[in-house]
Amino acid sequence: MEFLPGKTVGIDLGTTFSTLAIVNNEGEPTPIPNEDDDVETASIILLAGDKRIIVGPNRSRAAMEDPEHVVERIKRQMGAVGYHRTFDGQEVTPEFVSSLILRKLKQDCENQLGDTISNAVITVPYYFNDTRRKATQDAGKIAGLNVVSIINEPTAAALTYAWHRGELGRTEATKTRRILIYDLGGGTFDSTVVEYTGNNFHVVSTDGDVKLGGVDWNDRLADYVCQKFQEKHGVNLHQFPKTMQILRNDCDVAKIQLTTREQTSISVRHEGLSISVPVTRDLFEELTYDLLQRTADTTEYVIQQANMKFSDLDAIVMIGGSTLMPQVAKMLERVTGLVPYRSDDLDPHTAVARGAAIHAAILEAQYNGGGNLDERVKKLLENVHEEDVNSHGLGVVATDPNTKQVVNYIMIPRNTTLPFSVTKTFKTQKDGQNRISVQVMEGDAPDPTACSFLGKCRIVGLPENLPKGSLVEVTYAFDKTGRISVSAREKKTNTQAKIEIERRGVLTEEELQNFIRLADQYTIE
Repeated sequence: MEFLPGKTVGIDLGTTFSTLAIVNNEGEPTPIPNEDDDVETASIILLAGDKRIIVGPNRSRAAMEDPEHVVERIKRQMGAVGYHRTFDGQEVTPEFVSSLILRKLKQDCENQLGDTISNAVITVPYYFNDTRRKATQDAGKIAGLNVVSIINEPTAAALTYAWHRGELGRTEATKTRRILIYDLGGGTFDSTVVEYTGNNFHVVSTDGDVKLGGVDWNDRLADYVCQKFQEKHGVNLHQFPKTMQILRNDCDVAKIQLTTREQTSISVRHEGLSISVPVTRDLFEELTYDLLQRTADTTEYVIQQANMKFSDLDAIVMIGGSTLMPQVAKMLERVTGLVPYRSDDLDPHTAVARGAAIHAAILEAQYNGGGNLDERVKKLLENVHEEDVNSHGLGVVATDPNTKQVVNYIMIPRNTTLPFSVTKTFKTQKDGQNRISVQVMEGDAPDPTACSFLGKCRIVGLPENLPKGSLVEVTYAFDKTGRISVSAREKKTNTQAKIEIERRGVLTEEELQNFIRLADQYTIE
């Protein structure tokens, strides 16, 4: 693991807000405020013109802008095949857009600290697959960061929770604690069971949804208001992007108001027509009941996968700004029989970024001689060990010898402790075969069409004149961050085969360098 000169930080790259944190000289994981003195920067991009980009503009201002100049919710598009956005006359990908948010965080932090930010740990939802993780790493590279690790958001939150309790790195904290991390953010959801002692953190099971978060609650409100507007005026507001952009912002404000109020109202104006729609908390909960139930179902499934009961847990820890909605805690208490953990010192908005900073400090202590860490902090963290699991099974498309049907043969099941590798033996299908093509799948379903196609793995460079039926060992592996690699060996001659993985939806090295040059042309504000 290579560290560049300069500081190492943790970054929560979120759907709606992003935060950068660092472990300070006192050993405190501390969010660094942006130039507006806020620890959260809205994950909104505003193309201002003249090679100027405003990252995290005032939401009201962004709502009034031409929708063609505004990009938001980009995290949901990470790794999406075929997603492109025309940006100042250039066709760009989610990696490039996300890199602008990271550049802004880096820039503001350097201005605050007066030091260079070189290395970063970036968080991802546990349910991000290999393609989305690679896209996140590439966004960091385009932003000028050396991404030393990708960490799962619930794992980061577990580190923050243990640090908050004074247990992290303490050799005397030998009792195994079991916690459920319920992570409902702006655009993604994870539910994860973690077992830990002071020095060992082990993820037991996880599940989630990369397209379920607070923005979906906003959209339900927006749909309801649109319905009322159409009933009154006969106009479908969904056909007018600018009006919808303003309405979505107003619905976000209303959602926040309903965390402390029993009732609010949402007003909308369009081409001389207007309406004011009252919304009670009860109505809001009714409109979004199925969204909350999806998180409940996932949470119950994760406990089953962990072979536990809710009564086995020491705590339920809620992170992500969307957990501030009152119905979330009520649902969790009803489903689990436990009162979710709350503390003024464990901010659900910043817990993930602080955990990323702790993970960055652990890596510094273990691989970089402590970097800029205080010696006391280094001593505390250098023996902390973290174990994650894979959120997706890894398989290969094969033919069942009995049924002759094409199936997804599972090489590595989900919830396997990482890092992990497995080796299987394949046979060449004809004389003189010098390459093998393997379709790599992510998912646990036997039917390949129910899984995600990661890409093709071509094993080339096999020895010449191999007879049909020659044995080739293929090794699939997950590293600690959930990234996938493949290797192969022809058994008779012990020849190592060259592996080429053609992944879908990821940047080539040439595209990556082009985006780095393009990003350098903009002024980030």
